[in-house]
Amino acid sequence: MRHFFHSALARDRQMQEAEEFRKFLRKKGKKNHVIDGLIRRCVIFEEFMHKRSKRSMDAASKEDILAFVNSIKDQKPDLNNYLRALSSYYRFTSKPELNVLTSKLREQRMSSARKPHSLKDFRGVNPEYVNRLASSGIKNAEQILQAGKTRDDRQRLSEKTRVPAEAILEFVKLADLSRIEGVKGIRARLYYDAGVDTVEKMAKWNPEELRVHVAEFVEKSGFTGIAPLPKEVEHTVESATKLPKIIEP
Repeated sequence: MRHFFHSALARDRQMQEAEEFRKFLRKKGKKNHVIDGLIRRCVIFEEFMHKRSKRSMDAASKEDILAFVNSIKDQKPDLNNYLRALSSYYRFTSKPELNVLTSKLREQRMSSARKPHSLKDFRGVNPEYVNRLASSGIKNAEQILQAGKTRDDRQRLSEKTRVPAEAILEFVKLADLSRIEGVKGIRARLYYDAGVDTVEKMAKWNPEELRVHVAEFVEKSGFTGIAPLPKEVEHTVESATKLPKIIEP
C-alpha cells in the first residue's frame, strides 16, 4: 500500500515512491508544472482522508471520493483538475475501480459544462438537411442523439423532416463521436470517413493501430487536415472507453 504523501513510512521510501509517480506521469507526456499540480492535489486529498478517517488515499472508497468532491464542489474550475489528479494516481496504483470512478465524474462534469456541438459545424454535412432539422428544433449534437437513438426513431424523424434516413444516421454518428473529448467538427468527420464512425467502434481500437489507420486514410483519400498524433489518439481511445453506448445501428 502506498502512503507517499503523508504517512509514517520512512522518508526515503516516500521520496522513492513519489519519484515513481513522477516518472509515470512523465511517461504519459505530462510537463513538470502539470505534474507538480497533480501531486499537489493528491496531497490535499490525502489530508482530507486523514482528517476524515485517519486512512491514506490508497484506502479510499467510492464514498470517500464522493465526499471529497462534495467538499470542494464550489471550486468549479479546479474540481476537474482534482479528479484528473486522482484518476492519474489510481491508474498509477492499478486501482481500476477508483480510476474509472474519478474519470467518469470528471467526464460528467465536463460534458455538463460543454456547449453541445452545432450540426452546421460538422464538416461535410448537407446545409439543406441542417436547415430542415433546425426547423424541427434539432440544431445540435445533443438533440440529434436524443431524437435519433434507434432505427425507428430515425425513420420517424426522416418522415417528419424530409431528411433521408441515411443522412440522419450520419448526423447521429457524427454527434456520437463528438461526445469524445477533443473530437469536434473536423476530427469527427475524419474518424467517420475513416470508418471509425461511433464511440463504440473507437473504444475497440488499439491507439497505435488507429493512428496508422487514420494516417493512411488521410494520405490515400486526400482528406483536408492532418492525422492525429500518438498522444491525441491515445487520449481519444481512452476517452471513448469511458463513454456509454447511446445509439443503435
